[in-house]
Amino acid sequence: MTDPHMTADRDRGTEVWSSIHAERAALAADLGDLTTDEWATPSLCSGLTVREVLAHLTASASLGTMRWLAGVIRCRFDFDKQVAMRLAEHLGTTPAETLERFRHIVPSRTKPALPAIAVLGETIVHAEDIRRPLGIRRDYPIEVVTRVAEYYRGTDLVVVAKGRIGGLKLVADDGPFTSGSGLPVSGPTMALVMAMTGRAAYCNDLDGDGVELLRSRCEPA
Repeated sequence: MTDPHMTADRDRGTEVWSSIHAERAALAADLGDLTTDEWATPSLCSGLTVREVLAHLTASASLGTMRWLAGVIRCRFDFDKQVAMRLAEHLGTTPAETLERFRHIVPSRTKPALPAIAVLGETIVHAEDIRRPLGIRRDYPIEVVTRVAEYYRGTDLVVVAKGRIGGLKLVADDGPFTSGSGLPVSGPTMALVMAMTGRAAYCNDLDGDGVELLRSRCEPA
């Protein structure tokens, strides 16, 4: 007899991977006609261009648990060094090659020892790190960004989010997401996600007495 809880978990996992693949495909499509100068645009990730952030996404989707662990050991547990090393491996010699390598991993399910929802969060957050500086807008499915927001409100894994929103009450004005209690912060779910993960620029899209406290807690991504 099939365990209904196992079936539900499997179905949720399938939905998350479908969202990951859809978001990767949408990002690849958005970047198809960039100029050389646009590829060199600074992203919202401190010190990285939009091209380099895309290479980082490719690296993340190419790195299973054992290879990730081997890299960590090789870099003597310097996680920033590991990220830089893997980024360099997947950058390619031209922007066209960087994009082609990313397109190749769109359907990938390879990941380090992280839940799939963390991969979805990384995909969406880094996509915005790329899109916003380029002036590219995407209307994300509200159920997808709500799921990501719900994940981040309860974790500091990989990126500090839960710790950043302590003492704040977050309320989305375009969907069902709410979190916490305290000083109010309201606005689009996507802006809340980006501010939760440290992107101060998105605080400009938010309202409420808690916005400046949240802004002060943001740091270079």
